Parts: sequence; structure tokens; C-alpha cells
Amino acid sequence: KGMAGGKLVIYPPRNSRFSSRDTVIIGNTCLYGATGGRLFAAGIAGERFGVRNSGAHAVVEGAGDHCCEYMTGGVITVLGPTGVNFGAGMTGGFAYVLDQDRSFIDKYNSELVEIHRVSAEYMEPYRNHLRSNIREFTLETQSSWGAHLLENFEDYVGKFWLVKPKAADLDRLLSRLRDTD
Repeated sequence: KGMAGGKLVIYPPRNSRFSSRDTVIIGNTCLYGATGGRLFAAGIAGERFGVRNSGAHAVVEGAGDHCCEYMTGGVITVLGPTGVNFGAGMTGGFAYVLDQDRSFIDKYNSELVEIHRVSAEYMEPYRNHLRSNIREFTLETQSSWGAHLLENFEDYVGKFWLVKPKAADLDRLLSRLRDTD
């Protein structure tokens, strides 16, 4: 469940006929209480992914309900749809979420978090960080979806949200992340 360091790379068999971004590849509660490390999964994470994450960095192609609940640190990048109650109780760290169908606005828990479009001009450092996350994910997993997003980054960047705690200073999120790496 939890993770304190190292790197996990999970992907379907290379000769699979199914699309990884449409298939659950890791189950419920992965990264629960994680304090460090990196996880890359070419596929969808189950429910409660990254709950109580305090330092792990992860990239997945989708996630179930309650993703990033009670998160206090780290970064989660979701390259696809999420379930409901995203970010409930999140007090630290941040996430990127690809929202192709404009449904995320109804899925995140707005009590303690706020969302910002990554495409805004003042978000350039976050765009660069997001692209770097996708690049590393694609190199590690050989995900065709990750490769597609990189090749068409300018077409997709406007569909990404940055999710952060309301109390967190947007100007300091990346510097705080670098301080903990």
C-alpha cells in the first residue's frame, strides 16, 4: 500500500491488445500514506489512489473516486478521467488532472482545494513541470497515450487542471517540491 522510496513502473504486457488508458492496472488504495518514491502506471488506478500521500510522485492514466484525499505532500499526475471527491481534505502537495470532457469541475471537492488551468501564461513553470512528468512517465512505461500527449502537448495543455490546497501559495508549490526532493 504505502511507499517510502524507490520507483515502481507498472504497464501491461507489451503485446496487449487493449488500451492501457481504458483499463484498471493498479487496485484500490495504492500509495496510501506514501512518504516518498515514484510510481508510473500505464493504466487506471483504483479508488482512493494517493490517499494521505505525503511525498510520493506518481503518474497514472486515470483514477477512481477519492483520489488525493487527505494528501499532504507529493505530486499526482492523472492523464485521464477521475472519480468523484478528488482532493477532499487535501492540505499539501498538488496534482495535475487531464479533463477532456469538462467533467472534473463536478468531481473535485472544492471545500479545501482550488483548480487552475495549466494553460494560463503565468502557469508556464507548471506547464514545463507537467510536460517533464509526462515525458518521464512515457520513457518508463512506453505508454502510447503518454507519447500521444507529448506529441500533441499544445493541443492538450488547455485541458489540464492544477489542483492545490486553497491555503497553498501557487507561487511556491514548485519550490517547496524541489526542497523535498
